Amino acid sequence: MDLKGKNALVTGGSRGIGQAIVRKYAAYGANVAFTYLNSAEKAQALVDELTTEYGVKVVAYKSDAASFTAAEQLVNDVAADLGRIDILVNNAGITRDNLILRMSEEQFDEVIQANLKSVFNLTKQVAKLMLRQKSGSIINLTSIVGLRGQAGQSNYAASKAGIIGFTKSIADEFGSRSIRCNAISPGFIETDMTHVLGEDIKKNLLTQIPLGRMGRTDEIANAALFLGSDLSAYITGQTLSVCGGMSR
Repeated sequence: MDLKGKNALVTGGSRGIGQAIVRKYAAYGANVAFTYLNSAEKAQALVDELTTEYGVKVVAYKSDAASFTAAEQLVNDVAADLGRIDILVNNAGITRDNLILRMSEEQFDEVIQANLKSVFNLTKQVAKLMLRQKSGSIINLTSIVGLRGQAGQSNYAASKAGIIGFTKSIADEFGSRSIRCNAISPGFIETDMTHVLGEDIKKNLLTQIPLGRMGRTDEIANAALFLGSDLSAYITGQTLSVCGGMSR
């Protein structure tokens, strides 16, 4: 798998799964633009590290993917800096967990805006470039929760299930122009989000995973590498579950 000569844009790329994808893409030769919302110093440190280690161009942008106008400005800036965008990874997302009877309207709307509308915002803007190029790969991060639901996460599950339907629709719309759109559905992955879970909750989760362990961020990045590369040139409209067997 070789991404040399390709330019990628990854939203939410300063930590967790997003950062793992940024690192993987840079390691395989892609120029990478990524977004962050907080911690400019951390983002710049990642830029400096990857630029030095791999000799590719890495650029960080402070941008809110949930904002339509911010997404438009971001894509214009990335196109000016890199020239084109070959791979878009819609990774930005949040959780605001609560049981439905306790969930506020704000908690529901905030998750839908950050997780689902952000995918629309970036896809719409990047698609304009990819249509002119007549090529591109769009990769949307959904979740095992979007496939099977989870108590206390109705807002998150709704947003991630929506991404799957969105992915299939975009694959239909742009397939004739050699633009592919696929989704990755991570299971329970070792990130900042899962580190805060209690030990009892983690033990219960492990009983649901046939492989008997939580996943690593680099294992999700491997899937993103495959879907961004030409090895997946005949794959579109699909949801690839990287979940240790939970979606069987």
